[in-house]
Amino acid sequence: MKKFLALLAVGCGVLVVLGVVVFLSVMGLRNNLVRQEENVSTQWAQVEVQYQRRFDLIPNLVSSVRGILEQEQEVFGDIADARTRYSGAPSGSQERVEAANELESALGRLLVIMENYPELRSNETVQALMVELEGTENRISTERRRYNDVVNEFNQTIRVFPNSLVNDLFLHFDAKERFEAVEGADVAPEVDLDVSE
Repeated sequence: MKKFLALLAVGCGVLVVLGVVVFLSVMGLRNNLVRQEENVSTQWAQVEVQYQRRFDLIPNLVSSVRGILEQEQEVFGDIADARTRYSGAPSGSQERVEAANELESALGRLLVIMENYPELRSNETVQALMVELEGTENRISTERRRYNDVVNEFNQTIRVFPNSLVNDLFLHFDAKERFEAVEGADVAPEVDLDVSE
């Protein structure tokens, strides 16, 4: 009987140690995922900071160009609509991403138009704004890449074994979406400069 009780005590001790190890492992994974999820949110905020910088520059560019390009009102309207939608959408929402993508499209059309007007290319204000906008576009590209990097790290962490099993059973963290270019982003915008219509 003493042997049985001794074995039972050892067995219970082993189970308690295993339980503590499993608990600490699950809590360690959870804490790691929380940190990574916060990194994803922080990096997305950096993308939005650069979007905001772009949105702040565009009115100056538009007003500098508007007087010369009265016939291009549709592009200006598209830019204004996208800015309004972006400002009204909740931070981090799909609506905000769509508005930013619409702005990129309209801005691309504006840049193509500007290339066809020599008086704009020689305007110092327009040139300075274009340099600022180019720098902002580079920053946006960098922040998007960094965002995708932290999302990739987070998604890998929750998908590898045994993390995936622990996540499915206890933690329930969802994979994050990567930033992807909108369909058709690989095609340069076409602009019809025929004002005879």
